[in-house]
Amino acid sequence: MSLINTEVKPFKTQAYKNGKFIEVTEADLKGKWSVLIFMPAAFTFNCPTEIEDAAEHYAEFEKAGAEVYIVTTDTHFSHKVWHETSPAVGKAKFALVGDPTHVLTHNFDVHIEEEGLALRGTFIINPDGVIKTMEVHDNAIARDVTETVRKLKAAQYVATHPNEVCPAKWKEGEKTLAPSIDLVGKI
Repeated sequence: MSLINTEVKPFKTQAYKNGKFIEVTEADLKGKWSVLIFMPAAFTFNCPTEIEDAAEHYAEFEKAGAEVYIVTTDTHFSHKVWHETSPAVGKAKFALVGDPTHVLTHNFDVHIEEEGLALRGTFIINPDGVIKTMEVHDNAIARDVTETVRKLKAAQYVATHPNEVCPAKWKEGEKTLAPSIDLVGKI
């Protein structure tokens, strides 16, 4: 079964954010849009490039009213050291969430049992705590956060315009479609 349109399951874990340890629960994902970005582990090769990419786009997420959470199967202590020692990770102003018990990786179906790590998964969650988009892929392939921002804005648009859909490559401000029988076979 797909996780799309399902509510985020309960969880409680620790994170490192802006020099502090904080608790993060499913309640923190409610009331605003959230983006969860799962990565295999701290101190790896591709992960810092993705965190840096997310950091470079963080102002766009904030402007869209969304919070970003990076999740690995490490502890929040590891994330503190990673943030302090990696120039790329040090740019993060969002929470680096630890999932050493693997509750989140199991809840989001990105857990690799044999390795105890996470697949690269990206989830956009609406203010009601419902998963609206998901993308999961091989760990050798890093994401382009520009596409995550685009998907966030599309999810937000259709949430406020329920009779419209965003076509391929849609960007904020572009024309959408209003599904109707008149469009069938004409696009």
